[in-house]
Amino acid sequence: MSHLDLGTMERRRFLQFIGAAGAATALAGTLSACGGSSGEEAASAVIEAGMSYTLSTGFDPMTATGALPLAANLHVFEALVDLDPVTREPYAALAADMPEQVDETTLRVTLREEAVFHNGDAVTTEDVVYSFERVLNPDNNSLMAQFISFIESVSAVDESTVEIKLKHPFALAADRLGVVKIVPKALVESDQEAFDAKPVGSGPYALESAKAGDKIVFKRWEAYNGPRPAGAEEMLWYLLDDPSARVTALQSGRVSVIEDVPYLDADGVAASAKVEQTQSFGLLFLMFNCAEAPFDDKRVRQALHYAVDHEKIIETAMMGGASPATGYLPETHPDYREAGTVYSYDPDRARELLEEAGVDGLEIDLVTTNTGWVKDVVPLIKESWDAIGVTTTLDIGESGGQYANKVESGQYRVMVAPGDPSVFGNDPDLLLRWFYDGQWPENFYYWSDTDESAEVIELMDKAVRAADEGERADLWAKVVDIISDEVPLYPLLHRKLTTAWKEEALEGFEPIPTTGLSFLGTSPA
Repeated sequence: MSHLDLGTMERRRFLQFIGAAGAATALAGTLSACGGSSGEEAASAVIEAGMSYTLSTGFDPMTATGALPLAANLHVFEALVDLDPVTREPYAALAADMPEQVDETTLRVTLREEAVFHNGDAVTTEDVVYSFERVLNPDNNSLMAQFISFIESVSAVDESTVEIKLKHPFALAADRLGVVKIVPKALVESDQEAFDAKPVGSGPYALESAKAGDKIVFKRWEAYNGPRPAGAEEMLWYLLDDPSARVTALQSGRVSVIEDVPYLDADGVAASAKVEQTQSFGLLFLMFNCAEAPFDDKRVRQALHYAVDHEKIIETAMMGGASPATGYLPETHPDYREAGTVYSYDPDRARELLEEAGVDGLEIDLVTTNTGWVKDVVPLIKESWDAIGVTTTLDIGESGGQYANKVESGQYRVMVAPGDPSVFGNDPDLLLRWFYDGQWPENFYYWSDTDESAEVIELMDKAVRAADEGERADLWAKVVDIISDEVPLYPLLHRKLTTAWKEEALEGFEPIPTTGLSFLGTSPA
């Protein structure tokens, strides 16, 4: 997983459910090593991909935050307005056209005619209202709620039109509607657990089965009449979290595309496939338990940032596949501003800060995830910290377990992990709120009671109300200056995502600047 998964079902229960559901709906027959098809015509109807993440929680878009379910949901669900996975530009999806701005605080949206869910039910304005209300309902604990906190209400005007009332003017409101995917009210209310395991949307592909540790199977939704029709009869996503297994699957012809190509294998893969790196927001961050000494002292947090040799990590472990963090956003982002504090490699400054803080003989169990590229990086972080007298032990484990057993319980001191909220949207307010408003500062790094946290929230709230684009940018820059100084959670680097595919097997495929793969607009060659 590249993000924290916080589903409504306990993880073990989900895995038991999804295993049963996958077995019950498994496709008949055995797939061959070259794609599981017999005959040229059948082979051309299938897209087969190697995915780098495991399946440990469900697909319900109200709660799904993991890399794999989010990538799947790109194809299964629609929002009123979605962001193009490649360009990140908004387009009318389930809406017939982009929202009409009635006044400063009112949007009206007309639904696409004859849109149908995968169970055959028509998409109604009642479904739209329900989808927004369940996200906004605090009892449901949806992390998506923080992204649409500017919405006062959503109501049906008639059978084809909904009205969205805003609490205040917000220039990014139409773009942000993509956070809420539209779900069938009757189906979700009748059995939310089954819906979480086998979701039903109105998108171009219907999810047929999903089995943890095996694969996800999609079928073209023949009744889809929207702007991004399915290009294949079927998609098979093999869950290959082992990097070597992904490379082998591509080179053997079992799949035609893989995400997250291991940096050390990129040149070898390029001999038989197209390999492309795309700069992403996706970051590797350091997170501290700010409720525990000495990490309640920002000088200690700063020291550990200065001690990291970013260039060595990027060049040695990642083969140039990242950019050092000089701000909260990567330098390629249209709203990039250099942070007030930039952490270049400075071990002498790190030692000085530890001395100023009165810290000597610091010992750290560094909690991290077992994601392939992260495992390559963390030994170099340990090496850097050991070099300044900080004895470091690596605690590497499966992402979901590390969060559940260490982070959520507060039983950790320092964590390094990947994260990429840009899958939800690309504007600075959304990217900042994911990590600095709500769940993360309150329950994961325990910083929400500080004056600095309160100032960050105040500045972000001012920014969303600002009518002037320049004023918004200045307010976001002030937020970045605060978090770069405080570093309760802050990036070490921004990844370049490496994707490989067989050009002769896919038409219209493009890598995306977020975790996962998109096959919207792609068809088998």
